[in-house]
Amino acid sequence: MQSEQLKPIVEAALLAASQPLSVAQLGDLFGEGDEVDREDIARALESLVDDCAGRGVELIEVASGFRYQVRRDVHPWVAKMWTEKPSRYSRALLETLALIAYRQPITRPEIEQIRGVVVSSNIVKTLEEREWIRIVGYRDVPGKPALFGTTRTFLDYFNLKSLDELPPLAEIRDMEDPQLGFDQTPLPPRVIKDLPIDPEATAAALAAPANPLAIESEPDTVATAPDDAATTEPEPPVAETATAAPDAVTDGDAPNP
Repeated sequence: MQSEQLKPIVEAALLAASQPLSVAQLGDLFGEGDEVDREDIARALESLVDDCAGRGVELIEVASGFRYQVRRDVHPWVAKMWTEKPSRYSRALLETLALIAYRQPITRPEIEQIRGVVVSSNIVKTLEEREWIRIVGYRDVPGKPALFGTTRTFLDYFNLKSLDELPPLAEIRDMEDPQLGFDQTPLPPRVIKDLPIDPEATAAALAAPANPLAIESEPDTVATAPDDAATTEPEPPVAETATAAPDAVTDGDAPNP
């Protein structure tokens, strides 16, 4: 099949698909009589990428394959076509997601130890419902805590082909993005001293690759009990607001003496 015939077929398939398409999936569209191989499809994709120069859409490759999407520089105008407000993600959720992305596989108690606060069950549930994280195994320690890792859907959402494309932490520690709107209340000194990485910096790293995320502050509960206590305390129902235990305080308050 000639390139002039192949390109419009590949383009139409990508526009009609609701998800990214890989080279193998595009190859399934053609039979033996079409005489189309992977190299032909790859060349057609490269040509389609070049054709997007100066247009309002772009063809990009993510973890699941190739897809067309609106360019960032025209997104503010195109977004006015939809009346619903974009999803708002809390600082706590993004910090938790950032730690999973950069430290995976990681357990919930390990996340709580780094952040210095108890991880809400609602946060884990939201990340799993969005299919951004999944259980990849279990730590071989008493209690067998679940190990969390990111998914291919996570990579697709943040326009990444692999985890290797995550921004190095050294490059984003000083990043200042007014759209993030993080709560500037510092963590207690005892938490800051023991942090091996900066949760705010890792959260900013995740917000940078994809479309800007609007974030609202969400109070957490500071863990004052031992590490293993956080995993054994009963979790609040998903639809209800968790009440802080007597030996815990919320972010921004001074710990009980």
